[in-house]
Amino acid sequence: MRILCLDDEPLALQMLEMCVKKVKPDADVAAFDDQDELLEDAKQSGCDVAFLDIHMRGMNGVEVAKCLKDINPKMNIIFVTGFSEYAGDAMKLHASGYIMKPVTKEEVKKELDELRFPIVPKNDAVLRVQCFGNFDVFTPDGKPLHFERSKSKEIFAYLVHRNGSSCTTREIAAALFEDEPYDQKQQSYLQILISAMVKSLKKAGVESAINKSYNALSVNPAVLDCDYYRFKELDAGAVNAYQAEYMSQYYWADFLYNEF
Repeated sequence: MRILCLDDEPLALQMLEMCVKKVKPDADVAAFDDQDELLEDAKQSGCDVAFLDIHMRGMNGVEVAKCLKDINPKMNIIFVTGFSEYAGDAMKLHASGYIMKPVTKEEVKKELDELRFPIVPKNDAVLRVQCFGNFDVFTPDGKPLHFERSKSKEIFAYLVHRNGSSCTTREIAAALFEDEPYDQKQQSYLQILISAMVKSLKKAGVESAINKSYNALSVNPAVLDCDYYRFKELDAGAVNAYQAEYMSQYYWADFLYNEF
C-alpha cells in the first residue's frame, strides 16, 4: 500500500505522517508540504491513499483531490482539517474519509480500516503474473515458473488475458494459430500443449491456477497477483507501471492495446 500525506504546516504534517506510519508500518508512506510535489509523485509512483489537509495556501485540499482523481478515479482520499465547513465539498468528491484535527492514531486507523476502495492484499496468491512488457510468471519466492514448452506458456498467457472466462480449444487455436485450419492435427497438438502446461503447473504445486473442464480451460484469477488485473481495478501502481507494452512477445496481443 502506498500512502501520501499533505499539509503545509510542518508540525501538523509530522504528526499526520507519524500516525499513519504507526498504523501501517509496512506501507510506503511519503509526506509533502507542497501540493505540486505530491501530484507529481502520484503521477510517477502511484498512490492508494492520500491524506490531504484542506485549508492550505494556494491550491486547497479539495482541488488537489480533484487532480488526484484524474490520475486514479479509485484513489482513496481522506481529508484532514480543522475547519468543519469544508465537509460538504469533501463529500461531493466521494471521499473515503474525513478527519478533524488534531489527528490521532485511532482516527487514522478507523479511516484506513474503512476505505471506500479497499486495498486487497495478494499474500495468498500462488503465482505473480507479469503482463506489461514481456509476459512472465513467477512463484511466490520470485523464481520464474518453468514451462516445458514455450507454446504452453503462451496458452497460459492467453488464459490470463481472458481473466477467468472459459475458453474452448478452438478459441485458443484461433488466437495462437490465426491462419491455420482447425483440423484434427491441430487439435491433437493443442492437447499436447495443454497437457504440458498443466504438468508444469502441477510440478510447481500451483495447479489451482487453472480450471479445467471438458474441452474448456480458464485461469483462477483469485489466486493470481497480476499487473493486468490490478490495472483493470485502477490500482495506482499498476496504472503507472503500464508503458504501452502488453505481452510483447505475442503477436495476438497487439490488437489488445485499445483496451488500455
